[in-house]
Order: sequence, then structure tokens, then C-alpha cells
Amino acid sequence: MLYYLHFLHGRWGPLNVFQYLTFRGGGAVLTALGFSMLFGPRMIGLLRSYKIGQVQRTDGPASHLTKKGTPTMGGLLIFASIVVSSLLWMRLDNRFTWLLLGVTVVLAGVGFWDDYRKLVLKDPNGAPSSTKFAVQIAAATVVVAYLAAFPANGPWLTRVFIPYTKQLTLNLGALYYMMAILIIVGSSNAVNLTDGQDGLAAGCIIFCAITYGVFAYVAGNAKFSSYLLLPHVEGVGEVAVFLASMVGACLGFLWFNSYPAEVFMGDTSSLFLGGTIGTVALCVKQELILPVVGGIFVLETLSVILQMGSYKLRKGKRVFRMAPLHHHFELAGIAEPKVTVRFWIASIMLMLFSFASLKIR
Repeated sequence: MLYYLHFLHGRWGPLNVFQYLTFRGGGAVLTALGFSMLFGPRMIGLLRSYKIGQVQRTDGPASHLTKKGTPTMGGLLIFASIVVSSLLWMRLDNRFTWLLLGVTVVLAGVGFWDDYRKLVLKDPNGAPSSTKFAVQIAAATVVVAYLAAFPANGPWLTRVFIPYTKQLTLNLGALYYMMAILIIVGSSNAVNLTDGQDGLAAGCIIFCAITYGVFAYVAGNAKFSSYLLLPHVEGVGEVAVFLASMVGACLGFLWFNSYPAEVFMGDTSSLFLGGTIGTVALCVKQELILPVVGGIFVLETLSVILQMGSYKLRKGKRVFRMAPLHHHFELAGIAEPKVTVRFWIASIMLMLFSFASLKIR
């Protein structure tokens, strides 16, 4: 919305800065961060007054039992911060603006429904898993169908770029659409699985958002994308502003969610944070960088799959002390804050390794 102020630069020259992605990205970070800091205490107080608190598992790490009753559904704060900041700083005539906000609203809606049933209606099962999964698949299918009907980069529609190579691509044909749906749904659930320690999911999402923010900025600039041998996607630079809002919102949330957490995000935001990152990967045509920069989320998901598979196929035998992986380390005697920070460090290294793909080609 504020982008359009640059049309008035003839009356006041400094307004011209509103057309630049870098300026609006910085504004988006600060707006989302400020919104979170301003309204965070009020939202936490409201959740506490309605007794919307964490229902803690009794079979988890003993240290987590003290978290029972901690206000949950704090993801509403992340959601509101991102939406407000994005609407203020993104171009409203850009299709990626509405695509990402649409995914955000739909996945936040199903996550809110699940949290509401668990925490307000006191239904321990929450929303039916089949229904949540169906909504995720439906949202992903709509996104993929839209990008197929109105491709961001027609010649490369069903091709994936192999990272760390010089424009080596693989044409998947119709299989690309199945992979694209899997990316969005898988990303959404992977972040949801990772959200099990104070600050863990929010911190790792920040590094993913920064990485894809840079890729979106480069892909949206014809000169930069040509120089770095990346596919140019017209208008996708605006995605960087959305991701800047995500960074600011998660930073603000971390202020309250860092150990010991005053509030948890719940499914309300974990589902849409992952889903939008997956959507961004498709928009900027950097699908195969996602398992690299989101390596922590991949490991967490694989630990759950291996644990379940081992338990069923090996007659109750487990691979890990507990899954997801962060609980395994906790039960091994490593303090929760140390596990979280070490996972953040790993995420930073994966972010830097992802950036290296811009030049190693």
C-alpha cells in the first residue's frame, strides 16, 4: 500500500524510496516486529484470561511438564503481524502478494480450527487429521494449478534447477505438479513437527525466510538473475517483502517465545509458516534448495518417519529415545535451551551453504 506513495515524489522527493524493494523490505521487518512487540503482551494476557493454555503430554520429557497451562495460539500474533505488514509494504497489484496471503489465511484457518478444538472446546484430538490434510492438499493444489495456468516463468514450468550446477535442469513433466504439492504440504507439516521447544520453529523459520528473501530479490531482478544464472521471474521480487514481514513477525514472537516461553505458537501459525515457505520455493523456482536451507525441518520429519516405521516393523523397537529429534537430545540429557540454540546454529550454517549455491555454479 505504501508503495504508491512514490508516485508523489514529484511533490516531495524522499517519497521516491517507497518504490525500492530494499527500503520496503526493511520497513516490513520493522513494522511486523513493532506490531508483535506492541500487541504481544495484550494477546498473551487475553489468552491467559480465557485459560487457553498448553495441554502437556505426560509421556514427553519431564522438563516439559512445567509448561502446562502456558498460553497457546500465540500464532495469531505472527499471523496478524505478517498480514498487516505485508498489506502496508507490498504492492497490491502484484499477484504474488495475494497468492501468499491466500495460502497464509487458509492454512492459518485450519491451524486455528485445530487449536480451538483442543484448547477451547477441550477436545484432545483437535481437528480430524484427515480433514487438516485434505485442506492442506486442496490449498497446495490451487497454488500449483494457478502457477501452471499462469506460469511465472513459462519455459521452465516443469523443470527444476539442480543447485550448485551451471543451469543444469531436470524436466519432470507431469510429475512436477505432484512434487510441487508435496513441497507445500510437506513444508507445512515439517514446521508443525519442529514446533516442540521454546523458540525452535520460529528461529529456524527466520533463517529460511532470509534465504528465500535473497533468492526472491535476485530472481525478480533481470540483471542479477542473469549474472548469477538464475531463472528470472517477473514480479517475484515482491515476495522478498512478504518474507521480510515473516522475519520481523518471528523475531517479535521470539521475544515472548524464547526460553522459558510466555506463549506458544500452536498450529495456528506453524502450518502456514511452513506452507508459505514451500509456496515461495515454487514461485522463485528454487525447489531443491528447500531441503538444504530447511534441513532442520527435514531431519525432524525424517526422525518421526523412522521412529514410526521402526516401531511398527521391528515390533516396538525405537530408533530414537523420542521423536521428533529435538526430544531425543533432551532425553539424552542436553538442556532444552542448548538444543534449540544448536539447531539455530545448524540452520545458520545451512543458510550460508544455500547462499553458496548462488556462486558455485
